[in-house]
Amino acid sequence: MSLTLAQRATLSLICDTFAPGDGAELPSASRLGAVEAVEQLLARNPSAAQRRAFETLLRVWNSRTFGVLIGAGPRRFGDLPQADREQALRRLGNSRLARKRAVFQALKGAALTAYYATPGATGTNPAWQQMGFPGPSGALPDAPRPALTPLRPTGETSLDCDVVVVGSGAGGGTAAAVLAAAGLDVVVVERGGYYDDADFGTGELTGLLNLYSPGPATTQEGQLGLVAGSCLGGGTVVNWTTSFRTPDDVREEWANLGAKQFAADEFTEALDAVAARLGVNGEHSDASGRDTVLERGLRELDWHVDAMPRNVRGCDAGIECGRCGFGCRIGAKQSVTKTWLADAAEHGARLLIDTEVRTIMLRDGRASGVAAVTPEGDAVTIRARAVVVAAGAIHTPALLRRSGISGQNIGRYLRLHPATAVFGTFDEEIRPWEGGLQTRYSTQHRDLNGHGYGVIYETGPLTPGMTVGFLNWTGAAQHRAIMHNLAHTVAVGVITRDRDHGTVSIDRAGDAVVRYRLSGYDQAHMHAGIEGAATILEAAGARRIFSGHQSGPVYEPGIAGSHDTFVAECLRAGYGPGRCAMGALHIMGSARMGGSRADSATDPDGVVWDVPNLVVADGSCFPTASGVNPMLTIEAIAHMNAARLATRLT
Repeated sequence: MSLTLAQRATLSLICDTFAPGDGAELPSASRLGAVEAVEQLLARNPSAAQRRAFETLLRVWNSRTFGVLIGAGPRRFGDLPQADREQALRRLGNSRLARKRAVFQALKGAALTAYYATPGATGTNPAWQQMGFPGPSGALPDAPRPALTPLRPTGETSLDCDVVVVGSGAGGGTAAAVLAAAGLDVVVVERGGYYDDADFGTGELTGLLNLYSPGPATTQEGQLGLVAGSCLGGGTVVNWTTSFRTPDDVREEWANLGAKQFAADEFTEALDAVAARLGVNGEHSDASGRDTVLERGLRELDWHVDAMPRNVRGCDAGIECGRCGFGCRIGAKQSVTKTWLADAAEHGARLLIDTEVRTIMLRDGRASGVAAVTPEGDAVTIRARAVVVAAGAIHTPALLRRSGISGQNIGRYLRLHPATAVFGTFDEEIRPWEGGLQTRYSTQHRDLNGHGYGVIYETGPLTPGMTVGFLNWTGAAQHRAIMHNLAHTVAVGVITRDRDHGTVSIDRAGDAVVRYRLSGYDQAHMHAGIEGAATILEAAGARRIFSGHQSGPVYEPGIAGSHDTFVAECLRAGYGPGRCAMGALHIMGSARMGGSRADSATDPDGVVWDVPNLVVADGSCFPTASGVNPMLTIEAIAHMNAARLATRLT
């Protein structure tokens, strides 16, 4: 993406309105270098259509006509004083039109994420100093050399193998290990790069650029932000190590949809194998400051609370652990890079990085390999006896559609575990960016309807750049005050098991388009979760409690407002697109397994209907939402589907 001088000036105006600094120690967004960081982040978006739309927005934003559209009258945005610019943004964020609210949320997210993630010219963001955040730690001087030696194609490349695996995350990495151990010649293709212990510790901005998916960043309607890993090892490199087994009632539900093995020993044995290889244990779950607060509130209420099972070895569950969302620099996290991909390589699998698969090649109704491209535009062709697709629940259905596979359920039944948070500030110092990534949880409201649908409560590390995605913005001073008090803040996350679903399709260029609106049914559960999270925080002694609703619901227990008025205000604000900050960290179900092509995209073997040697092995396979953090389930499905494929091929 290459902005003109005028577009860059407009972007600076917008960013400086969201983050103008304080006129003294704290610089504005443009002075800090956040505008350049926004350009870096947005330039990675794979969708040319979305990049063009953003450039068009910047081109018209500072016109008199656009001033009328945002309620500022026939005045240019750049001619308004700061207070009027803020008011114009607030009107945009509270508009009756969902599209306007979506524009506000996109701009807010880009500007503030860049502002709080960038280290600035000095390497230490002054905002970090004011909140007590230590900033990047740097790589460990004695970090080991990278354990894997992936290939990065240069020039046109052609390979042959038994099985090509598209994607190297929880699904692809596990499948590759199973297939290679069966004696098959395996090639794994990853569109991201390879990063290991020595590459971590460089901070949020570098982590976002290197380790996370470049897009799509949000659902088409602006309902949720989309967060996924994109590097060798995928989401397992950046996830929060929570290792739940698939709940028994969910397994039964999935079996009733036609994939009977989910309720059988076969899937249990796959879960056992995965848990053993990842070293899942309960010995590294010392409570962080965040989780101490969560547990205190839950015990005061006599609600369920338990320790998290985690896939770590030698984790300090302290300062190092809190940084782990951008890679574990001490090598404690047992990602698939450390486990399954290492196993696959030991058995001869070849790993390709910085290579994006664009199509699956088909011949006589069967998959014959894949066609890929490097960032330099060089073609990579891999011929194979079978293809395993594990590109994640957004890019797997997009790849299938792009390849001309037209099953009616490819891209349907997308679930996102819509997540939001309620924040509480405390007298005690929490330092929420430190401590075990997740060490406590509650299933008190897991079943709100008698059918296993509801919410679970968890915390997570609050690093500045990632935190702003779940916060509202009702003015620069208000937002700055929240961030400067981050050291005393806890966010209780509300993870909703969504019953209803969205879709993944492709645009004219073949890029993924995600459409999702939270149904009334699931909105009611999210609202119940917000009510419950506020109850937990108040029981834990929070002095001030607020949600991510753009309208700004807040109360101070015993001083101003009440729990009941807060809950009522959240309900009035609503949960439509742009009304409440939400994210999707668990993306599932868009090529689901089942017993009939009438309501599933793949059969009980994970095979795409009508293409007998094309297997899906990632979170796309979930028949419905898992209701818990899905990593272990994804790996178990991949293990099971790959084992079935290996049997057929050998």
